[in-house]
Amino acid sequence: MNILVIGATGTLGRQIVFIAIDKGYKVKCLVRDFTKAAFLKEWGAELIYGDLTKKNTLPQALKGVSVVIDASTTRLNEFYNMEKIEKDAKIALIKASEVAGVKKFIFFSIVNAKKYTDLPLLKFKYEIEQYLERYSELNYTIFCLVGFFQGIINQYAIPILENQPIIITSRENFISYIDARDVAKISLASINLPIFRKKNFNLWGPKSWSTEEIIELCYKFSGQKAKTLYIPFSLIRVFHYITSLFEWTWNISHMLAFIEIFIFANQLTGNSDYLYKICNINDLSKLDKYLKEYFDKVLRKIQELKYDKLRLKNKIN
Repeated sequence: MNILVIGATGTLGRQIVFIAIDKGYKVKCLVRDFTKAAFLKEWGAELIYGDLTKKNTLPQALKGVSVVIDASTTRLNEFYNMEKIEKDAKIALIKASEVAGVKKFIFFSIVNAKKYTDLPLLKFKYEIEQYLERYSELNYTIFCLVGFFQGIINQYAIPILENQPIIITSRENFISYIDARDVAKISLASINLPIFRKKNFNLWGPKSWSTEEIIELCYKFSGQKAKTLYIPFSLIRVFHYITSLFEWTWNISHMLAFIEIFIFANQLTGNSDYLYKICNINDLSKLDKYLKEYFDKVLRKIQELKYDKLRLKNKIN
């Protein structure tokens, strides 16, 4: 079975590629930059040039493909073309997949996207959900996500290691983060299971975590206390409004809107245990173990660099 992965160099896409190859699937990756995607070829994937915004590149990419997994999303520097990328191009991909006779189409959206359609990214994600459900003949599955373990590294771990502040607000919210590797596992398992046919599922991690709990985990495994910067929720809303007024600050406005949604939602938690049982996935990643492994690796590398620097200094002297 041949799988075409869109967004293969991203956090989720690369996990899908790696696990699919490990399971024996033939994997093709639609890429715009072969240099950045070289590691995928080293893993055993076939790289094929394509651009979702260029419809003429899709038929060749879809040739011989049975499954399409769209793990792509708009980058921060592409917000100005969001409708073209997140809506028009995705619809073009769906139509091209129908013409090519694709047997399975997997799309990733965001939990509760329909509640926050004032935010362009969520608006277009939800519109693609609606398009698949109402108009497409494809055997699709939609997985709605909330946050990856991998994102916690940039949000919490790296600032702590670099002695930079972590922003906290007056509202305490809990989020069921999930490892991108587990999302990859369940998406691949869904290919041959009838229960996933033309359905929409929220995917949650095994436990919900608050900001304070994550900071405490980071301190436990790094030995470094976090600097925190308290920003009132009301101030975030004011900045969001102000930045939305000027085109040159729209990127900032979109990011603040995401923060506002995560805060205002308060509880982004749920239970997906039944889905993991159906897919026979029993080894879900735990956040505490994930962070411990990350900090152990980073701190060990730091010690090695310090040792090499000291040894070089002694040689010079």
